Amino acid sequence: MKINQFGSSNQVNPYQRQANKAHAIEQSLKKTADKLEISSAAKEMQQMSQSTPARQARVDELKIQVENGTYKINPQDIAKSIVNFYNNKPK
Repeated sequence: MKINQFGSSNQVNPYQRQANKAHAIEQSLKKTADKLEISSAAKEMQQMSQSTPARQARVDELKIQVENGTYKINPQDIAKSIVNFYNNKPK
């Protein structure tokens, strides 16, 4: 009795194929990297948003009032601001 191609590379090994697939997926994931770029317009906006000391003081004051529960809103002023915003908006 003669056995041909014993131990040759033509044989199918499902375990090795699965391991090779897992390795290929792992390698493809390593190649994919996230990248973040901030545009120059966004950088300008960020610089413009740097608040003045007076504005920062007002923000800090409001934060303290909110934390203490003493911040009160005026619903009429808010409603007027909303109406003015939508009335003055170009259509």
